[in-house]
Amino acid sequence: MSDRIARIFRHRLAWPVITLLILLAINAAFNPSFLRIEVRDGHLYGSLVDILNRASPLVLVSLGMTLVIATRGIDISVGAVVAIAAALAAWMIGGSLVVNNGAAAEVSRFPMWMAVVAALGVAAICGLWNGLLVARVGMQPIIATLILMVAGRGIAQLITGGQIITIYYKPYFFIGSGYLLGLPFSVYIAALVFALVYLAITHSALGLFVQSVGINPSAARVAGVRARRIMVGAYVFCGFCAGVAGLLISSNVKSADGNNAGQLLELDAILAVTLGGTALTGGRFSLVGSVIGALIIQTLTYGIYSLGVPPEINLVVKAAVVFAVMLLQSAEFRASIRQLVQRPARGEWVR
Repeated sequence: MSDRIARIFRHRLAWPVITLLILLAINAAFNPSFLRIEVRDGHLYGSLVDILNRASPLVLVSLGMTLVIATRGIDISVGAVVAIAAALAAWMIGGSLVVNNGAAAEVSRFPMWMAVVAALGVAAICGLWNGLLVARVGMQPIIATLILMVAGRGIAQLITGGQIITIYYKPYFFIGSGYLLGLPFSVYIAALVFALVYLAITHSALGLFVQSVGINPSAARVAGVRARRIMVGAYVFCGFCAGVAGLLISSNVKSADGNNAGQLLELDAILAVTLGGTALTGGRFSLVGSVIGALIIQTLTYGIYSLGVPPEINLVVKAAVVFAVMLLQSAEFRASIRQLVQRPARGEWVR
């Protein structure tokens, strides 16, 4: 029995799951209605539903970041790509009202489907740009994506004209704030993307190719794996996921802010991926772990705000929790703690 428990704790998802359960228990202890879910107007309402809804954009970006990190890369431009996608969709849909005979009507420059396709297409192109700089030009991933991180904000502000575009087109609101079968529609979008990439990773050779590229790109090329294409594809997928997240965020807040949309989202995504057990050195990765990591961060954020922690120290609290979890995940740290506990008393040392 003890061996079975030990194997459970050695599993790379054990500590992320335990951390998530602890955070849920703390929130439930301080907020008796935290675990309560009720039905209003045919929709499920409650703190847990709200966490799932708010975590959906982070889950999407974390999925894309997982594949990038698995190929020994990193993408710190996803926040800017979120802003670009949101700004383009908002501009194409329109940000004005026309009043006819005392009634206000929404105005859309282009059909909504065209705005969605254009936003996702531009986001994927941003990922392609990053991938080509890394795989073809040979730039360091952090430098290649830093270029778009800086320039992307400027591109988003050029699209919005330096202003916040307010969206009045109600059908667009359904993407980020609509409900389907009682659950937020954003949860279905995140679940669909996760299911598709998970099936592609586990039911084809793609997962093995990603791992081989992350472990040793040169050896993977010698073995016949098109490492550069795998790397470029990972960045394109990451950009696409950031574009979907931009649609969710802009439709939820009913506006697009080129300067602040997706701010620091790249840091939360990297934290979520590492919390989920993906190695920053490449190779080993876990899509399920990244989803759990995103839920950890969103649950922690929800708890910080609900407990009334001052905003100026909430980032410090988040960093402390992440630091503790990462230490618990470290096999070397756990081994050193065991050695310290098992060390004999000073009088028992043999001299």
